[in-house]
Amino acid sequence: MIQRHLSLTAKEKETLRLLVQGYDAKSMARHLGLSVHTVNERLRDARRKMDTSSSREAARLLREAEAQTPELLGDKALGDAPPVNTQQMSPQPAQSRGILRRTGWIIGGSIMTATLALLALSALSGGGQTSTAPLTAAASVSATPASEQAAVEAAQQFLALVDRGDWTASWQTAHKSFKLLNTADWWADASNKVRSEMGTIQSRELATVDFRPAPPNGYWIVSFNAKYSKKGRAVETLHMAWEDGTWKMTGITVN
Repeated sequence: MIQRHLSLTAKEKETLRLLVQGYDAKSMARHLGLSVHTVNERLRDARRKMDTSSSREAARLLREAEAQTPELLGDKALGDAPPVNTQQMSPQPAQSRGILRRTGWIIGGSIMTATLALLALSALSGGGQTSTAPLTAAASVSATPASEQAAVEAAQQFLALVDRGDWTASWQTAHKSFKLLNTADWWADASNKVRSEMGTIQSRELATVDFRPAPPNGYWIVSFNAKYSKKGRAVETLHMAWEDGTWKMTGITVN
C-alpha cells in the first residue's frame, strides 16, 4: 500500500498536502488559482490511486509513505514537489517577528521520523472549532500580541513534555485533528525513534513566530533554534491551532 503513492502526480500530492494543512476544496481552489471542479478531480484521482474512499485517508497514507522516504523531507517541503507557498487567502497575512516562512507539508509534515524530520501534522479543518470561551471569531484569527504570546507559551509547554519523553501527555495535549490522524502509540514509537538519533536537548531559543489566517480560526507557526546532543543544531517548527480556549500543537517538524 505504501508504494501506491508513487503513482500520484506532483499536483495530486500538492493537493493532498494542502488538505492536511486544513484547506477545503474551495480554499484550495483560491490558493492554487484553480476551479473547485479541478481540485475535486485531483482529490478523486488521488483517492483512486491510493485505493481509498476518503480524501483525508489518502492524505494520511501519503504522509506515512513520505515519512519513510528521507530524501523527500526537509527543505523540499516534506514532499517531492517544490515548496508550497502557504500564504493564505488574505492578500497580506499578519506577520509578527521574523520573516514569513514557507511551510511545506507539515503534517504530516509533522511527527518525528527516522529522517530526523518530525512528522505529524494534521488537518486543521478536522477540528479547531471555536470554543465556548469568550473569544470572538474575529479575535480568533487576529495576530494580536496576547494571541502570539499564548501560542508561543503553548508551544514551549508542549516541547517541555517532549523533552521529558512524556509521549502520552504530549499526545493528550495535542490538537484533536492531530490525534485523529496519529495514535498515541504511533506518536510514542516515532518520537522514541527520532529521539534516539537526535539525542537530548541542549538548548533552545525562539526564532520566528508567524500567523496564518487559514480556516477555521487561523494558526500560528512557532519556530525555535535548538541544539541536540547527537544531531547538533536543528530548527523546530510547531503549528499551533485553536481549540478549547487555547492553542494546541497540530503539527511539528524538526529539520
